[in-house]
Amino acid sequence: MLQFGSVTFGGLILGLCTFLIIGLFHPLVIKGEYYFGQKCKVWFLIVGILFLIGSLFSSNIMISSLLGVTAFSCFWSIREITDQRKRVEKGWFPKNPKRKYN
Repeated sequence: MLQFGSVTFGGLILGLCTFLIIGLFHPLVIKGEYYFGQKCKVWFLIVGILFLIGSLFSSNIMISSLLGVTAFSCFWSIREITDQRKRVEKGWFPKNPKRKYN
């Protein structure tokens, strides 16, 4: 852990990385729904499971935590893909002109 004297920066680093991971998933959901539609839910599930397994088998607490945050961000994105479709239907986000919508 990064430490200077009695000050430990592990929590701040973990918080910053969590913030960045969550921020990364926002455009991934938007672009995933735009280009692949509901099909990308499967990919979020597969990648989430892989990160979850990596988290379980990592001996480093920081890496394990970041893998866990990434895994659950993938799982949350599965729901967000459905919500994103609803936002597209409401006109809040553009439709992909190359894809058919119900």
